[in-house]
Amino acid sequence: MSAITGAAMVAGIIGRPVTHSLSPVLHNAWIEAAGLNAVYAPLAPTADGFRALVEGLRGGVIRGVNVTIPFKEAALAAADAASDRARLAGAANLLLFRGDGSIFADNTDGLGMLAALAVQASGFDPKFGPAVILGAGGAARGAAAALFLAGAPEIRIVNRTADRAEALARDIGRTVKAVAADGALADANLIVNATSLGLGGGPGPDIDLATAPTSAVVLDMVYKPLRTAFLGRAAALGLRTVDGLEMLIRQAVPSFEAFYGQPPPAGVDVRALALAAVGETA
Repeated sequence: MSAITGAAMVAGIIGRPVTHSLSPVLHNAWIEAAGLNAVYAPLAPTADGFRALVEGLRGGVIRGVNVTIPFKEAALAAADAASDRARLAGAANLLLFRGDGSIFADNTDGLGMLAALAVQASGFDPKFGPAVILGAGGAARGAAAALFLAGAPEIRIVNRTADRAEALARDIGRTVKAVAADGALADANLIVNATSLGLGGGPGPDIDLATAPTSAVVLDMVYKPLRTAFLGRAAALGLRTVDGLEMLIRQAVPSFEAFYGQPPPAGVDVRALALAAVGETA
């Protein structure tokens, strides 16, 4: 293990819960392989303690943090400046603490989603047809923004609270619309579970995947278990699937670069390490 000194570069992840997060496994494996004097740690503030924690990190002593459920929208609100994709999404999964005391917000969720699709659904093109996103929280916002910027002709938001879906659609653009679950999957090119439904082995979103065309790709942002019930239903119908672990790994790459000033080292099988951490095999 690399030595950690008082000059260590420190970053981490904020969420609640955060005990299930595999981000520390990924980042610390890359840190070890690169021989960096650095550490990546999990942080779990109380539900109303996020803003106080972030404010206390101003000044650059900690390089930055990733942000996960349920704080992604609050993360953007806490920042002084943000990337275009974070502003469009209305949510951030990456905060960088500058030496001048300012906070910069970014959103790498969408980058990770598109990269995961390129790896596990070769030939997928968001321009080929409508995308359906299940959920309207911070993860859904990141996905919708990325698909909007990538040229998806239509993005349909399905959420049990219609007001949140409609707000997301208004915030991003005219090709994004809130729709009911019935009929939402007709002619879909992509179906994304951006909710936490299915985490820990639950049944996942209650939507009839049999109504989707056989050409559709199904992506689940949940990565524990790796093969969620939602992906299992999709695979049984012959649909191509993309798992949440691949998305997690791909969105972590730009975060690592932002925290430590270099790309992750090549040759580290972080997917295998993550699978081992949750007791699964490929």
